[in-house]
Amino acid sequence: MNLFKIIKDIEKVDAEVYDRLDSRRGMFKSVGKWGGRIAAASVPFMLGGMLKKAYGQTSNNNAIIEVLNYALTLEYLENEFYAMGLDASGLIPADRKAIFQQIGEHEAAHVTFLKTAIQSLQGTPAPKPTFDFTANGTYSDVFSNYQTFLALSQAFEDTGVRAYKGQAGNLISNNDVLTAALQIHSVEARHAAMVRKLRAQKGWINGKDSGGTVDAIYTGEDNTTQGGVNLTTLGYSAAAISQAFDEPLTKEQVLPVASTFIKS
Repeated sequence: MNLFKIIKDIEKVDAEVYDRLDSRRGMFKSVGKWGGRIAAASVPFMLGGMLKKAYGQTSNNNAIIEVLNYALTLEYLENEFYAMGLDASGLIPADRKAIFQQIGEHEAAHVTFLKTAIQSLQGTPAPKPTFDFTANGTYSDVFSNYQTFLALSQAFEDTGVRAYKGQAGNLISNNDVLTAALQIHSVEARHAAMVRKLRAQKGWINGKDSGGTVDAIYTGEDNTTQGGVNLTTLGYSAAAISQAFDEPLTKEQVLPVASTFIKS
């Protein structure tokens, strides 16, 4: 196990991880510096112990672990999708490949972070499912047609943004985990905006317009009421309101969509 890489991957997701470790900050940085010289067998114990101090703030760990495993499943899906897309010969144009390589690195870092955070809370990371990105033939050309690949990329990224938002309230008992999850959430939003740009779409969602992707992902995005106030009564158009406010998705809304792409 490469401790240095794990630490740097976690830092990509949670830049304040050192601050969360308080007096262990110097020790953690030293481990990152000399990680390559530490016996591999000791790495899980050292890392798990330090991160448990950083993230284990609550006795309600089981509920938090459940949310993190839910997020991990979605990150597995995105990570695998981009890995397969980048491996598909001739799929991604040469002048766009660097974009998806970077997005893929982000998703890999998210997977590493979530697995480590779950373990630090004494949980067991969910195993990676087997995926079928054709959705049983619905998107049969996903890895041979760049436009289909882009459409699913947008769908997955928009799902990630709304899914993280939908779980924020369930992480509120652990400020550090909530903060890290929100850091991932904002990166997923940047991915979504980039992919939308590549598809010549607006960077934000307009009503329930799926842009020819997966309609169910955009359920509720035409909501015009915020904080109990119907903003159309203040003179704003429904389109402007839907673009200005992203809506959350519950787990019950996300899982049927995600399961379409999961074989087992």
